[in-house]
Amino acid sequence: MQQILWAEIIIKGIAGLGLLIVPLAALAIAGLARPVTGLWPRLVGALSLAIAASIWIGQEYPASRGSVGPAALVPINLLSAAVLIAALVMGTAAPTRRGKVLVAASAILLIVLAFLEIAHA
Repeated sequence: MQQILWAEIIIKGIAGLGLLIVPLAALAIAGLARPVTGLWPRLVGALSLAIAASIWIGQEYPASRGSVGPAALVPINLLSAAVLIAALVMGTAAPTRRGKVLVAASAILLIVLAFLEIAHA
């Protein structure tokens, strides 16, 4: 279970830092649509980084209260994957093929992580 949580920390931390520091450039590199301002990508980056930090606190300090654990990560990952899949189905996921592939791969990764967390909880 520890490896799954560390994978969550790394994935959410890297994605969160990228979106927080250079939101518009990160979206352009990923092939996703660029918004007019970087507010919403930065907000998503901050939330992803906060989730990663909370998981890390739970890993480093097991007696701590209020950290995000596997039971909370399952609905976070499943709902995030559902939103990505809905965007793919509706055709609004990304304007480029690279972006659509990235969105699909992200949805698959989130579903796999959720099922692994369910299996090991």
